[in-house]
Amino acid sequence: MMKIYFMGIGGSAMGNAALLARAAGHDVIGSDAGVYPPMSTVLAEAGIRVHEGYDVERLAQLAPDLVVIGNAMSRGHVEVEWLLETRALEFTSLPAFLSGFVLKGRRNIVIAGTHGKTTTTALTAHLLRSPGRDPGYLIGGVPLDPPTGNHLGATSDPFVIEGDEYDSAFFDKRSKFIHYAPHVAVLNNLEFDHADIFRDLTDVQRTFRHFTRIVPRNGWIVMNGDDANLAALGEMSWTRVIRVGTGENNNVRITNFEESTQGARFKLTWKGESWAQIEWPHAGIYNARNAAMAATAAQLSLLTDLENSEEGFARVIRSESDAAKLDLSAFAKFRGVKRRQEVHIATSKLTVIEDFAHHPTALAEILRSLRAQYPQHRIHAAFEPRSNTSRTSIMQDGFMKALALADEVYIGAISRAETMKPNERFDIEGTIEFLKTKDVHGHTAPTHDALLATLREQSKNLKEPQLVVFFTNGSFGGIIADYVAGCG
Repeated sequence: MMKIYFMGIGGSAMGNAALLARAAGHDVIGSDAGVYPPMSTVLAEAGIRVHEGYDVERLAQLAPDLVVIGNAMSRGHVEVEWLLETRALEFTSLPAFLSGFVLKGRRNIVIAGTHGKTTTTALTAHLLRSPGRDPGYLIGGVPLDPPTGNHLGATSDPFVIEGDEYDSAFFDKRSKFIHYAPHVAVLNNLEFDHADIFRDLTDVQRTFRHFTRIVPRNGWIVMNGDDANLAALGEMSWTRVIRVGTGENNNVRITNFEESTQGARFKLTWKGESWAQIEWPHAGIYNARNAAMAATAAQLSLLTDLENSEEGFARVIRSESDAAKLDLSAFAKFRGVKRRQEVHIATSKLTVIEDFAHHPTALAEILRSLRAQYPQHRIHAAFEPRSNTSRTSIMQDGFMKALALADEVYIGAISRAETMKPNERFDIEGTIEFLKTKDVHGHTAPTHDALLATLREQSKNLKEPQLVVFFTNGSFGGIIADYVAGCG
């Protein structure tokens, strides 16, 4: 057993990794500038000591065997500087820790892509749990299914982990997923994002190519076959590739897709043969694709050595093999992930939804799906430019076109605007002018509270049903909870 210190333990990824370390029997301690419920409660229940703030003398006195440094830490941090100056303690990044302490020797399913990673990771773990197996998993959000965001699982079963392309630490600029030793690598999609660390789309494709290179020859790549940016990665002759999507070139196809306010239904086929009919409470073709990716990856991970081939996969899904076959009826019981199309209010007159989306493609896909689900509703879209990319002008055109799919748009104050030059910031006024040309009403305000007042005023007219959707990867200044409370 080791004594392991997590620097920045309050973050979702760090906190869940600390819980995995505790489950493995290690003595786990940590520190952060603020740890709040529910993470503080969960850590305390697991017997993990959490210290408020950072203190060099305290860290030296604790004398852990290993320090795990979160990627929110950088040069200038007091404990980081002490570690570098003294070399008194061994330290590592979170992805490297997971590689050595959690993923080593496991049959890992790594879920990568610009969009849908958290949902697809939760779906894959949910499917693997449904036949009574005990997979491990680490999910980047707060899932409703499985019931927790982390679980060590049985070493004989697969481990499912969300594979982020963001960098690992201030001292390791490789993408996190490079550490994760995939047996099955899932490539949901690929677009330019994270403009603070990637130069352009080509730069993002470069790191995805590196990721595919570490899939073994007896492993699998499950790829979105409809995505041109993934197709541009080229042939991957060192392993096996299965393409998933709606197009005819895919091995696993999604067909007969229909959606409504109750969810969606669609069929899955394998090379033209029927695999499953899916009916579940989640709308959107993007969610259907997440489901198809999860089903394919989970089934591949359960193939025995004897069945580990495309022919073996086909025999399993036809029920012609003794290898474990997934029961895809488990999709109907999947409740989703918090802050992913999470419905806060659902009445005949008003529906309120919150979503984590912060990329123009995600906003556009969700708004199209909402329009199909709620054709009689007036759609109010509130957007907070908060992520390191969305608060800049880099994807300005994409955001303008996506927001134009709503009827009323509310743009919040730009996060940390003072850190950028005016010409580098998301152009709120320019977006509102563009929306006018599309007959869409745009609104903004200098503060979140002022924006909330405008939203309340504009959405209170209930002559027609209203749908309000909040897009943010943060808290939106607390106005989501305030709006919902005001509607009670």
